[in-house]
Amino acid sequence: MNEKEIGEIRRRFTPDKSSITQIHGCYVSAKGEITSQFGQSLANTPQEEVENILTTLKRTLSGSLGKNLTDIVFETQQVVDSEEHKLLMALRETELKNEEITTAFYEKVIGSLQMETPYMILLAYDKYDIPYRPKDGGELPDGSNDVYTYILCSICPIKETKPVLSYNVPENIFENRGVDRLVSPPELGFLFPAFDDRCANLYSALYYSKKADENHPEFIDAVFCTEPPMPAAVQQETFRAVLAESLGDQCSYDVVQGVTDRLREMVDNHKARKDPEPLAVSKRVLSEVLRDCEVEEEKITAFAESYEESFGEQALSPKNLIDQKETQLRTPNILIKVEADYAHLVETRLIDGKKYILIRADDGVEVNGVSVSIRED
Repeated sequence: MNEKEIGEIRRRFTPDKSSITQIHGCYVSAKGEITSQFGQSLANTPQEEVENILTTLKRTLSGSLGKNLTDIVFETQQVVDSEEHKLLMALRETELKNEEITTAFYEKVIGSLQMETPYMILLAYDKYDIPYRPKDGGELPDGSNDVYTYILCSICPIKETKPVLSYNVPENIFENRGVDRLVSPPELGFLFPAFDDRCANLYSALYYSKKADENHPEFIDAVFCTEPPMPAAVQQETFRAVLAESLGDQCSYDVVQGVTDRLREMVDNHKARKDPEPLAVSKRVLSEVLRDCEVEEEKITAFAESYEESFGEQALSPKNLIDQKETQLRTPNILIKVEADYAHLVETRLIDGKKYILIRADDGVEVNGVSVSIRED
């Protein structure tokens, strides 16, 4: 799915656009036991609560594509005949109304997750009459030519509050307030089937993970039986290691900053074009970037080989490989942070056999909050 398609489904989660009539789910204790199951009708739920429920579900479609949101792709044989795909299809085809099927899904999820707190599994079914969009980009509300039916699953941690003393204004008395169970934003979840080219793609699901460094591979393995994608934070760490190890003594500040600047430029240009398709860079593109930074061909070959060992032929999102906001320089005892637009003010030098990091400073230099002057020797 691309950003435009995700945005189109996200806009469904408002009371006036959504056709979700019920929310199904279960409460799971910290011991991994189902203590209750429910199917709540939204028709009899106060408007404000409906909005909060839909907002919670919508967060499962939030975050950065390629970082928090990733595509899960099924193999053809899985779609043809596999227990995991049959279960997802059954949830969708029964519109979550079959308790035996939903319970089987809950048990599969619980068997794979290790959560430190109680949590709630929320399931929603929606039917979307896809409006026809002419080539001019407009939308004809009455021109629906297809229906997209899907399920959304959200795994929400439950925060239990402690009993506290409260004041009851109408009764004009102090009283103890018991334990409340607050539903936190989703930790993980998914949309099935994916909404590709504005229609259902039974070969794919959109997976959500709140934390870029933890995508719960055990959940992906249990529910989808596919190889989990490498978390964005791990991609960045691995890319840095590949760069350092393959370039060796040519891994200078100028080269690393040159690669970073080029990838930032790609991200900015992609955003300016408003291209809905995800931006990705391949091994070949990254090799060209190194070539532009005047890295030796021998080192570029070593980089390409190391990249393939770590990532295969997979193209990666530049957003996952670099820090877009700042450049960091670190020694064993010092950490320097420079805003991305000012990294050119930094350089490295070898003076009298000693290594130095030099930062050009104009006006406005402060030390511990005190303005200081820089004197000329």
